[in-house]
Amino acid sequence: MSVKEKIKQCITSQPEPKRSDMQELHRITVQVLPKCKLWFHNGKNSKNQTISNPTIGYGMHTIKYANGKTREFFKIGISANKTGISVYILGIKDKTCLAQTYGKKLGKASVSGYCIRFKTLKDINIDILEAAIRSGVEAQN
Repeated sequence: MSVKEKIKQCITSQPEPKRSDMQELHRITVQVLPKCKLWFHNGKNSKNQTISNPTIGYGMHTIKYANGKTREFFKIGISANKTGISVYILGIKDKTCLAQTYGKKLGKASVSGYCIRFKTLKDINIDILEAAIRSGVEAQN
């Protein structure tokens, strides 16, 4: 199954209204990053154990480990969870930047160093979320 098919399956497997919100987030992210690499992480490790929720990824980011090894991964991630949706913006060096820059403007969202969580899209300002995604893509690794 192709990455696009896995993404479509992930989105369509969600109950409404989460399905529509995920579809809209996918559309927005692809619009912001029209030529980006698409990823799908099923949330399982090499031993097939579930370690996270399935995540749709966009763009490229190099993860640098303490032992000096590196790994290519997505820059922006979108994941459905029990309470709503999470948007991950990886590679932000200043862990306070996301919350300070976008936290109060987003609406009903919880913002950490690299994650924006919200229940539904109607609870947040989509233009501010799009700006956060854009700035995350523009940030250097």
